[in-house]
Amino acid sequence: MRRVLTSPIFIALVAGIMAAVAIGFIAWQQFGGPRMAQNSGAVIVPATKIGGDFDLVDASGARVTPGSFPDKYLLVYFGYTYCPDVCPTDLAIVGQAMDALEQSDAGAAAKVQPIFITVDPARDGPDTVGVFAETFHPRLVGLTGSDKQIADAAAAFRVYYARRDMDDGNYLMDHSAFTYLVGPEGAVIGIFKHDTAPDDMAQGIAALVSG
Repeated sequence: MRRVLTSPIFIALVAGIMAAVAIGFIAWQQFGGPRMAQNSGAVIVPATKIGGDFDLVDASGARVTPGSFPDKYLLVYFGYTYCPDVCPTDLAIVGQAMDALEQSDAGAAAKVQPIFITVDPARDGPDTVGVFAETFHPRLVGLTGSDKQIADAAAAFRVYYARRDMDDGNYLMDHSAFTYLVGPEGAVIGIFKHDTAPDDMAQGIAALVSG
């Protein structure tokens, strides 16, 4: 029995269960407790108001706020460029969803501005986030800022993130993995969970933008 409890398979299973519980708890805290949200297809509609404010800088070092994109819907994802798996997966989905939306409803796509915001400003300067964002979609804008600016932006979106130091001296950033659709009036109107299918995201965006 002892060999089973200490086997790599058992440990991985327990770690997976703990991660799922943690993600569920984070979502419960972020989006309204037991009334968490109303689901509409692939989209989570928050049960409580979530602001979409930020004051950051782009790849050129220019100041960027939601007001920099008047009358636009903002498709926002928080992550970091050193992320080994989750961020590249989700940002690839954002890029594919934008491509699908551009093909199916060019008018709706034109109303949407995709944005990547780093939670690791110590390593992700303006140039880094700019190049990283363009890898996933030519219209994806990468944003960074000071520790306080990032903390303020994350708080507005109720994003969890924390540094996790590794034994080799490097570190990872634990963070919630949601993609937020912010309406032109500045509030989050839809949330997509990690690993949402690109077509489902495109359809969800179209419904909210055109609705």
